[in-house]
Amino acid sequence: MVTIAVTSGKGGVGKTSVVVNLAVALARLRHRVAILDADFGLGNVDVLLGLTPAFHLGHLLTGEKSLDEIMVTGPFGVRIIPASSGLRDLTALTVPQWRRLNAACDVLDREIDFLVIDTAPGISDNVIEMLQGSGRVVVVTSLEPSAIVDAYAVIKILTTNEPAKAIGLLVNGARSETEARMVFRQLDVAVQRFLGRTLEYDGFIPRDPGLRESVLAQRAIVDHRPQSPASRGFRALASRMVALEPPDGGSGLRLWAAGRYPAGPADAEVPQCA
Repeated sequence: MVTIAVTSGKGGVGKTSVVVNLAVALARLRHRVAILDADFGLGNVDVLLGLTPAFHLGHLLTGEKSLDEIMVTGPFGVRIIPASSGLRDLTALTVPQWRRLNAACDVLDREIDFLVIDTAPGISDNVIEMLQGSGRVVVVTSLEPSAIVDAYAVIKILTTNEPAKAIGLLVNGARSETEARMVFRQLDVAVQRFLGRTLEYDGFIPRDPGLRESVLAQRAIVDHRPQSPASRGFRALASRMVALEPPDGGSGLRLWAAGRYPAGPADAEVPQCA
């Protein structure tokens, strides 16, 4: 199982839309795919797909329900592990809760090819732990300077904890490849200068009015409008994820593998890079 964590420093950059459409695009390529909604207290993957799960991740983490009991099936057979909404207790998981989640992902490891993880935006302990445990990380940003600076903050903190972690950048809502490459170069130069590493360019999703239409229809745009510009961008992203060599032999999600505690609060100063 290849695990892909999709994250962002700033909310509102279309991260959850990327997760949903990447997962459906992978499923359309005949891969077995699941989505873990890891925005534990404010999940909305199910909402974007018009699903109404009876149970959610909170029931799994408390031991009330099993993984099979909380999972729901979305388009093209994508399995979704829905998060709760409005449960403050899940904004910082306990050690037993992390271990239950890890055990559930061990079960999935035998059943699916790709696990796409939708993290919460920002740099909370939950987010950093999910990023550290995943095989690949895709950081989503937009063209806004604040989104670029916040993306850099996530990259900095993750690099501090996992220097060798594969990190890619996806530019959402770009008007052209040239515009997306400009954003990538801006971040990559800052990352090389201040962090001593490079980023991978995971492409861009074109600005597309069909995305809003698909959100209102509660369908993935790769299913709703498969020939739209955004759909082509998501298919290219999915093909890239398939072509990349699985990290660590394609091993699954590794959370609390040795009883470690998640990274502490991010208190390091972030150099301005935009």
